[in-house]
Amino acid sequence: MKVLLLLLMITACAALTQDLSGKMFTFPLETNRAYVKFNTSRRDFDAITVCHRSFTDLKRDHGLFSLSTPNNANDFLIFWDNNNKEMEAHIKNKKVEYGGRDYKPNTWHSICTTWDGTTGLTQLWFNGQPSIRKFTISGSNIGGPVNIIVGQEQDSHGGGFDLKQSFVGMMSDVHMWHYVLSACEIQNYVDERNFTPGNVLNWRALDYQIIDKVLLENKVTVCY
Repeated sequence: MKVLLLLLMITACAALTQDLSGKMFTFPLETNRAYVKFNTSRRDFDAITVCHRSFTDLKRDHGLFSLSTPNNANDFLIFWDNNNKEMEAHIKNKKVEYGGRDYKPNTWHSICTTWDGTTGLTQLWFNGQPSIRKFTISGSNIGGPVNIIVGQEQDSHGGGFDLKQSFVGMMSDVHMWHYVLSACEIQNYVDERNFTPGNVLNWRALDYQIIDKVLLENKVTVCY
């Protein structure tokens, strides 16, 4: 009976979500092992918005958000291409590039990416500035068991990590919606005003798992 009670307690604790307001994940090492996995029960998406804030001094390629399914390793990927100085969005393995972004090192950046599966249009909002809308793929949903991680870029469903594409730095305020967020809501997110939290991933009620050397810390603030 005691063993059964202990197992029930462990299961209950694992199922709890946590409010990470004022917190950040710190990825302190270049490694192909450390990442954070986000858990969601949703398995079908006909539209997506992902917003996050990140801080790094990397001068190489790195992934910022990686969603894979068994069918596509890059079903929804946000990636910095350092050689071409472009932020990339990969939707169902289709890539669009956004150049001209002032991706300064050692600076917090707010990045939101939207995809509408009906029109196939993808858009990047970098520190509140919208890009043009570019076509990726339309007419089919992102579906199946999803694996969502930050810290690594998936080359296979849940794996295939490359040391030289890992993220080193800090990340905070990760939200994901299963619809295209309005421009006003995105601006509210960027300005850290009231906005509708993600209904797939919600930083204020997050179900997550830390793998290997990742730290959960109070978010770094600048004193004046």
